[in-house]
Amino acid sequence: MLSLDDPGRVAELRWLIGRKSSLRRFYRRAYRGYAASLARCPGEGGALELGSGAGFAKEVVAGLVTSEIQPCPGVDRVVDARSLPFPDQSLRFICMTDVLHHIPDVEAFFHEAERCLAPGGRVFIVDQHPGWISTPILRWVHHEPFDPCATTWRFESGGPLSGANGALPWLVFVRDRERFEALFPRLKVVRYEPHTPLGYWLSGGLKRWNLLPCGGGAVEALDRCLTRLAPALGSFVDIELLRVD
Repeated sequence: MLSLDDPGRVAELRWLIGRKSSLRRFYRRAYRGYAASLARCPGEGGALELGSGAGFAKEVVAGLVTSEIQPCPGVDRVVDARSLPFPDQSLRFICMTDVLHHIPDVEAFFHEAERCLAPGGRVFIVDQHPGWISTPILRWVHHEPFDPCATTWRFESGGPLSGANGALPWLVFVRDRERFEALFPRLKVVRYEPHTPLGYWLSGGLKRWNLLPCGGGAVEALDRCLTRLAPALGSFVDIELLRVD
């Protein structure tokens, strides 16, 4: 298997997502969230996905520009989230799935989002959430760094995927919510919604094994029920930001 940061790994992951219907369910859920959020945006301006990698968002969201931090087959543009190559107020929508916790300087990204989004534009983020089920997995099993006690949002990064803090979305939008609101008054948090307690983990994620060979529809329904009963069970989270004046 190629290293996490090898650009050639995109083809490997694309093949893996294609053969795991249970994992494709996870991504389709994320992309439906993109589409719903985009429908609430102004009619003018570009729509950008960051960290598109091996995903298939363009199959679900028409007109979306895909991007990666390094050149990848099938991705439209090379874009660093910390320095977006777009004019002021030229975008209406920015989205990402499992990307925020890999950005070494999220403050730089949020400043860029404030600059590039037109008023009424939105950011839609799907990422990890330290719920009752996911916390022990993220802390002791998952291969990426996870530090919910970090005193800063920044971290050292050796590469686009190997560098991470899996607790980062929770740090920014839950623990340090007041700090975020003070730093970025033009990015209003309109949603922080945990979901998917079990499905992603049982699918094996981006590993080769899979405990849901039949597609995972029943587990997806169970996940919805569990999240309604106890949001703290969620392993992932939908975060939506609105660009205000």
